[in-house]
Amino acid sequence: MAAFNHVKNMYDVSLKPRLLRTLIKEDLPDETHPFRNPAGLSTVVSMIKTHGLLSESSFGESTNQRQIENWKSAVDSWVERLDLLVSHAMPDKCWAGICLLGVTCQECSSDRFLASYDGWFHKLLPFIQSPADSHFVKVASCASLSDMFTRLGGFPSQKKDGTSHVVKLIQPVLKLLNYDSSEAIWEGAVQLICTAITYFPSSIHRHYESASHYDSMEAAIASKLLSGKCSADMLKKLAHCLALLPKSRGDEDSWSLMMQKILLLINAHLNDTFQGLEEDVAETTRNEAGRLLVPPGKDPPPPLGGHTSPGEVSDNPTRRSERLLISSVSTLMLCCCTMLTSPYPVQVNVPIQSLLVLVKRVLMVDGSLPHALLPFMTSMQQELICSELPVLHSYSLELLSAVIKGTRSQLLPHAASIVRLITSYFKRCALPELRIKVYSITRILLISMGVGVAIYLAQEVINNAFVDLHQVSGCTTSSVNSKASSEALLQPSHRKRKHVTTTGYLEEQHDRGGLQVEAPKNHSISPISVRVAALEALEALFTVGGALRSESWRSNVDLLLINTATSSLEGKWASEEKHSFQPNEPTSIWVDFQLAALRALLASLLSSVHVRPPYLAQGLELFRRGKQETGTKLAEFCAHALLALEVLIHPRALPLMGSCPATCNSFEGVNHKLSENMYSGSLKHSGPFASGIQGIKDNIPNSDDDDLYDSWLENGKETDALDSVPCKSMRYDEDPSEAVGVSGEENLYVDNSSGATIPEKRGQKLAASGVDGMKGNNDEIMVEAGRFEENVARVEEPVSSKDATAPASIEGSWAQG
Repeated sequence: MAAFNHVKNMYDVSLKPRLLRTLIKEDLPDETHPFRNPAGLSTVVSMIKTHGLLSESSFGESTNQRQIENWKSAVDSWVERLDLLVSHAMPDKCWAGICLLGVTCQECSSDRFLASYDGWFHKLLPFIQSPADSHFVKVASCASLSDMFTRLGGFPSQKKDGTSHVVKLIQPVLKLLNYDSSEAIWEGAVQLICTAITYFPSSIHRHYESASHYDSMEAAIASKLLSGKCSADMLKKLAHCLALLPKSRGDEDSWSLMMQKILLLINAHLNDTFQGLEEDVAETTRNEAGRLLVPPGKDPPPPLGGHTSPGEVSDNPTRRSERLLISSVSTLMLCCCTMLTSPYPVQVNVPIQSLLVLVKRVLMVDGSLPHALLPFMTSMQQELICSELPVLHSYSLELLSAVIKGTRSQLLPHAASIVRLITSYFKRCALPELRIKVYSITRILLISMGVGVAIYLAQEVINNAFVDLHQVSGCTTSSVNSKASSEALLQPSHRKRKHVTTTGYLEEQHDRGGLQVEAPKNHSISPISVRVAALEALEALFTVGGALRSESWRSNVDLLLINTATSSLEGKWASEEKHSFQPNEPTSIWVDFQLAALRALLASLLSSVHVRPPYLAQGLELFRRGKQETGTKLAEFCAHALLALEVLIHPRALPLMGSCPATCNSFEGVNHKLSENMYSGSLKHSGPFASGIQGIKDNIPNSDDDDLYDSWLENGKETDALDSVPCKSMRYDEDPSEAVGVSGEENLYVDNSSGATIPEKRGQKLAASGVDGMKGNNDEIMVEAGRFEENVARVEEPVSSKDATAPASIEGSWAQG
């Protein structure tokens, strides 16, 4: 009847021991059954992690003791089978047991791990110490021990015991690095060293100080790193391990000494590699780098890993140059990046100037030869260096990015040097990968250092963005700088709008000395990844400096962004310019480009503070179209953008908390005559203010937001005179005080009220004068409305108590809108 002993569901505790016993029986080998399918271990591991078969921790209140004992018994059987496999003479079965023992260290309960890890450690240690074991058994042993110490590092009470265990591993692991020839074993040994440094740093500290440089950890890692025999992936792991090594001491001097050793070795390699390629300016930079790394009067530190010169790496100068570029300089720069961006126990002083000089030295070399040195270098040598320079430039830019990320406040005195370096390199950088990195560095610098840097980087960012995006948006030099392009928003042809004159002012400032934007006609189409990076840099520029000194470039960049966003959503390239997709770019990057274009457009719209964004209507339409792509990242962002733009669509003057009077919770406190005069006249307008007042008057929470949107798209009509106040026909350039007729009652002059006069006794004429004083311009209504409320507050005391309730009620009802 056991065949019909069903469980409740997949969460039943009694299911877990059944599944575990099935795995032991069907998927694990034993003494008699061979190991049929090594690839099947992945299925076993997946089953254990998915159902938590070794956790022994899913007991609820309804779990009886019999189920607990049954699960414990199943885990005991699992551990016994692994002990049998680890001790087996067959390498394949031993390998399987070691691999599953590492998984068991991760997945078993805390009580079982603390009771068993010591025995497991002594089972695995001989496989690392013995040189006779197979390579894949050693690799599996290193991986399982790394899993064990990672789990053990989470128990503070076991730090002392864990340190004593790690000490026993140091010498065997160093032997694997120094004397073994398998890169897989090197990788396992380096991973084990990194785990030991991270969780038990004091275990490395003893050997770090006492051992000779050949047997020490630094010498072993540096020798392998500089050997030129490792793959690119292995070099990254060695660089990461070398960067973690100062943590074993945890003091500032150890970190500074390691950084100085690495920078000195980089500089020595560059001296050998760039011989004959550096001009006079670069020669000065080289001398400056040596002077900064070893100040006059001080002795240089001992060489990294005992290597006194780059020549010890190889005897062939040509091959040595190649290895220096790939396996030495680039890897050592990556090591510096890790040291700058990884957490350290104490605060350290970063040699920022030395780092910047080395970065500048590399970026200034482009492979060209001075005329006087042409006879001293063969074309083959030049070709070899030019073929590797992009990689070296890439790592130099990574180092510059790490300096910006890791130094924080220490970077401020060096900001000008970084800005000059980025500006000069942007002009010479043409490879897509390098341009992406420069855009990324610019974005990080803008966000971290704010508007002070944005003022000086704005021109370079905009010029390069136009180069990379001009074929996307369809903008050319003539269209960008033309007045017609600046007035792309649909406007009434027979009306003078305030933002038209504002655009003219921007163009005038641009002609007087603003940013000169040029998009070369013959520039090749940039890859989509470069366009995404350019848009992200523009987004950061708008976020940081879009509201300060942006008049000279604002109109051109706004036009570029609205055209780019429109093209990205319309799929214009996919249908008309299929050649714009690069063969090595996945089509999924198109979504990234759409998001980047819309993010930059949103930053542009939100950062416009002096005038209404000229392309707000088109932007709203794009975001509404994007929101319809249900279930995509595009729709998610467009919904967020529409919410963020709500303050521009329906601006409102909300009161401060606690400042609203008691009558502001309803419209009942509003003076009937005042509201009648104010609303009856203003609702006849077709502008956005009218729709907003209508929503406030009716107090309808879900009023139609499209009225405002439609009013911006339509051609519009001439503004009619307000019915509540008799006045003559008013020109837009006419002073409001001359057009508005005021009764013969005594008037009060209000400062900063644009010439508006306020009757002392009549609330009706007070509202009429305030509304008509807005110069008949829908764009100025928002600003004038705020002034009107301020003026009301100033004259509240002189007005009689009978009529004084009207202005206060207006402010409260406005807040409710």
